[in-house]
Amino acid sequence: MPLSPYAIRAQTVTELTRSIRGLLETEFAFVTVTGEISNIRRPFSGHCYFTLKDRDAQIKVVLFKGQQRYLASPLQDGQQVLCRGRVSVYEPRGEYQIIADMVEPCGTGALQIAFDDLKKKLADEGLFAAETKKKLPFLPEKIFLVTSPGGAALFDFLRISVTRFPSVPIEIYPVRVQGEGAAGEIVQAIKTINERADQGIIILCRGGGSIEDLWPFNEEKTAWAIFESRLPVVSAVGHEVDFTIADFVADHRSPTPTAAARDVLPDRTGLRQRIDSISDRLKVVITGKIDALRRQVRYEQHRLGEPTSLLRHFRLVLDNSELILTAAITAIIHRHQEKLSRLEAKLEINNPARQLAQRRQSVDELGEKITLFMSMLHERKRRQFETTAVLLDAVSPLAVLARGYAIASRNSDGEVIRSVVQTHTGDRLRIRLHEGSLISEVVEINEKA
Repeated sequence: MPLSPYAIRAQTVTELTRSIRGLLETEFAFVTVTGEISNIRRPFSGHCYFTLKDRDAQIKVVLFKGQQRYLASPLQDGQQVLCRGRVSVYEPRGEYQIIADMVEPCGTGALQIAFDDLKKKLADEGLFAAETKKKLPFLPEKIFLVTSPGGAALFDFLRISVTRFPSVPIEIYPVRVQGEGAAGEIVQAIKTINERADQGIIILCRGGGSIEDLWPFNEEKTAWAIFESRLPVVSAVGHEVDFTIADFVADHRSPTPTAAARDVLPDRTGLRQRIDSISDRLKVVITGKIDALRRQVRYEQHRLGEPTSLLRHFRLVLDNSELILTAAITAIIHRHQEKLSRLEAKLEINNPARQLAQRRQSVDELGEKITLFMSMLHERKRRQFETTAVLLDAVSPLAVLARGYAIASRNSDGEVIRSVVQTHTGDRLRIRLHEGSLISEVVEINEKA
């Protein structure tokens, strides 16, 4: 269907963007804006790009290289500045921005003030003290990576770790690394790892960004979670120029995630080369030691002479000693045989069997006499025992008890009561009778019989 000649001609994107640019540059020829700098960038061109923001809005600003000569000091993230310039549109991206002619500092941003206050507070509480830092292991058993699963920082770390020491296991704990609730996820991840693992290291990994993007790593609860961790914690947050509270509390700070991989993992190739070098030096030392010992052996052999000639000499000495010893033993045996013959002759003359018979007869006679004597002695002792038993029974306390008497003693310590002065009213007494005993209590004491 043909277009009506009265139809409105459609604009291209470029035409519309240029119209908006012209309108902005006409209506806002020159503006003065105050706000906080964030996400500052300085590419190789020398120009300075940053975002100027307040609580509810933000706008991009570019300060060209030539205008930077008027700055009293380099611009920094978190700095509160007064910016004067022209509003324009960057057509390739369709973004409006301020082309600044002059930027003056006018105070420190709210986030930077909060950062400095918390940093001072935690430093006073000892969270940054060097003596509390845990030493990183030479080769960790495991790496726990607390990071965003889709961030470039994760892939930078993994890329370097594969080339450094790929056999070390890496467990990824996915968390948000910016925005509301990110700090809580980071704290929970650190606590969970400490509950589950006894060995390994924790790495907080995130790429660069503005101070507000990195703010989860500047919160107090994140700092305390790092400080209370049993496992060593490495902070690899932001670029080399970025600093967070986590960097100061962590046991080790790496300027970038890539640097963190190099800091915690040794270079496998370098280690192998070092081991090979040590092995070569060890071989040289051992070979030299063996050569020295061989020279020592040859020297001792020279001093001692030929061992076989010494063996022949000692064999001759042994044979000669054997002959001398055999002759001496033979002479001793001959002398003892002669002595034995003389003793046998004397024994035959004295006839021990006859003397033994005489001694046996004497022994028998003595045995009979002893038996008779013992019988008489036994009878005499028995009569003495019976007489003594009768006398003992007459004076025995038990015989006295049989006549109606009793023995009183204190029940507590067994002391025999001989007088009333040994007792008190209420004492418990044991009364022994001829047959059995009684336990009685002192009710009344009468010193008269």
